[in-house]
Amino acid sequence: MPLLRARNVSKIYRMGAGTVPALSGASVDVERGEFVAILGTSGSGKSTLLNLFGGLDRPSSGEIVFDGTCLEGLDHKAMARYRLRSIGMVFQSFNLIPTMSAAENVSLALAFSGVRRAERRDKATHLLDSVGLAARGQHRPSELSGGEQQRVSIARALANDPQVLLADEPTGNLDSTRAHEVLEILKAQQQRGKTIVLITHDQELATRFADRCVRLKDGKLQGAA
Repeated sequence: MPLLRARNVSKIYRMGAGTVPALSGASVDVERGEFVAILGTSGSGKSTLLNLFGGLDRPSSGEIVFDGTCLEGLDHKAMARYRLRSIGMVFQSFNLIPTMSAAENVSLALAFSGVRRAERRDKATHLLDSVGLAARGQHRPSELSGGEQQRVSIARALANDPQVLLADEPTGNLDSTRAHEVLEILKAQQQRGKTIVLITHDQELATRFADRCVRLKDGKLQGAA
């Protein structure tokens, strides 16, 4: 059974008196431990699909299924637990708190899940070490390069040991060298057992690092890219 599945998913947004379809009958399976890249132009529905996988939004029709459970059937508390425990999200814009150090940004994610204060520092240090930033833990985002900030955001996404990492254009603000470094970190996480879903417009990165590429066009998944 696939770990993550979209079944005939559509998403329609209301804009004033009109509607805008973002997804139209999209279906895709993501196997446990797989690295899948979803390609498409701007406006093709890539981020919408990732938000549905992450439980940040709900489909207008169709189903998102995680490990055999349809997300539509989850109440507010269960959905929050899913987002906290099962899914880690990485965004293009890093979304780090500027007044906090790298270690504090990671520790905050641990605090949300109830990790005791005494354990947070050691675990945050370990997570930063896993992305090659053990020596930069006390630096604030403004003192880090773009690639380093994205590594902090990956460490934060890993804080609660999720089964799936969802990465929405994580290299969009990086040069090619830093982009490859970030994708190598995601690949290493796959090798440690994580399932990776990458949203990107970069065909070269997707082909090099992902096990499989699918393409979104006009809100529909087109199969192998």
